[in-house]
Amino acid sequence: MDVSASEGRLSSGAKAFIARRHKLLIDGHWVDARSGRTFAVFDPSNGQQIAEVAEGGAEDVNRAVGAARRAFEGGPWAKMKPVERGKMVWRLGDILEAHADELAELESLDNGKPVRDARTVDLPFGCELLRYMGGWSTKICGQQIPISAPGEWHAYSIREPVGVVGQIIPWNFPLLMAVWKIAPALAAGCTIVLKPAEQTPLTAIRLGELIVEAGFPPGVVNIITGDGTAGAALAAHPDVDKVAFTGSTEVGKLIVQAAAGNLKKVSLELGGKSPAIVFPDADLSVAIPGTASGIFFNMGQCCTAGSRLFVHERVFDKVMTGLAGEAARLKIGPGLDPETRIGPLVSDEQLRRVTGYLESGRQQGAEVVTGGKRHGNSGYFVEPTIITRTTPEMKIVREEIFGPVVCAIRYNDNDLDRIAREGNNTEYGLAASIWTRDLGIAHKLARKLKAGSVWINVHNFNDVALPFGGYKQSGWGREMGYEAIELYTETKAVAALL
Repeated sequence: MDVSASEGRLSSGAKAFIARRHKLLIDGHWVDARSGRTFAVFDPSNGQQIAEVAEGGAEDVNRAVGAARRAFEGGPWAKMKPVERGKMVWRLGDILEAHADELAELESLDNGKPVRDARTVDLPFGCELLRYMGGWSTKICGQQIPISAPGEWHAYSIREPVGVVGQIIPWNFPLLMAVWKIAPALAAGCTIVLKPAEQTPLTAIRLGELIVEAGFPPGVVNIITGDGTAGAALAAHPDVDKVAFTGSTEVGKLIVQAAAGNLKKVSLELGGKSPAIVFPDADLSVAIPGTASGIFFNMGQCCTAGSRLFVHERVFDKVMTGLAGEAARLKIGPGLDPETRIGPLVSDEQLRRVTGYLESGRQQGAEVVTGGKRHGNSGYFVEPTIITRTTPEMKIVREEIFGPVVCAIRYNDNDLDRIAREGNNTEYGLAASIWTRDLGIAHKLARKLKAGSVWINVHNFNDVALPFGGYKQSGWGREMGYEAIELYTETKAVAALL
């Protein structure tokens, strides 16, 4: 393994972690894959191998599900009081916070994202989410229900943990997505088999070490690294009660098919092609940097990225000039460089995908305002790109690119119904943003947009208390907020004739 290019920027803790053998966490123990196979992990800033990780398969998934079932049905976790469970989830948040610098470095090295973003966005959000969800452990309640049938009745409902949960997470926010999944499941009392993306397994493994350190009983959280074979086995496993997936819509549909065998519960957070709509009265000193961040943050590798930018013709040229200036100021480089604002894409596969969309746009007649090509000759870097003169039929307008590429679309209409139809003209419905000083207009349009999150004068905003999820082919269910607890519980009705 060659980590020389990044070694000088890593702390001793991060270096020590990289140097370890990386195994599977099953039933509280770190074990090799039954097959003995491993796979390589690469630094996307230079394409060099940095680690080898155990390649779990169907047999390992079966072992992990068995451990999760035993932990759910009996043992200390099953008997733990809600307040004790909540304290453990909260404690994990404290432990993450204590290791935040190291985790941010590992996330940057593995995923490519700027270490500043990992440290100031991903880690604080994850710590706060664990604490928020830990607080829900003692507040998961049913209801006393009045009965209209003849006789005297005592009737009530109970919310109970759904059981063994398979969780499959993506590579764009590896650690944060792991926390998004495990925090509400643990708070509700479930047990977990977590499968991180094969491109970015390192922080999930380190999280597993911290979960053991926090004192969670064996089998409560199991971590299986591997490729799609392991994910498919987890989604189809007959002893998994629920599967939660974040990733592409295409893979989400495969998850649904795999889950049909035992009709397990399914929640999905999938793709997006989110509109950002700039009105002529918008405060451009806010809207220009805001929409730039909405597409260029995390190199555009956000399911909510504001990749379709609708700008009124009266301010279109000013916004394009401003956006181009914002793009020019973004330093491109390795994520571990503290001055970097645009890191590499996660993999060579993703680089080829994004540059393929750029070429498709050119061939179909789109115009590149700035960017539009690969940056440098090593690593997986793409320039922040603004594209105009598009049509709704173009692939770059219709399909999720998942890169730092925005399609800017001029409009000249003041009819909110027509504007909403354009914004909704996509198979997705994850997010949207509205930029205007007129809050009456903003709230009227927010009601017309078919998106799970609508932001006014901001983009890519999330909070631990806000439910998050999508309409249409952007998924099923809501994460964060109390709605996330509902994803991991079943409702039981009890009626007694007195």
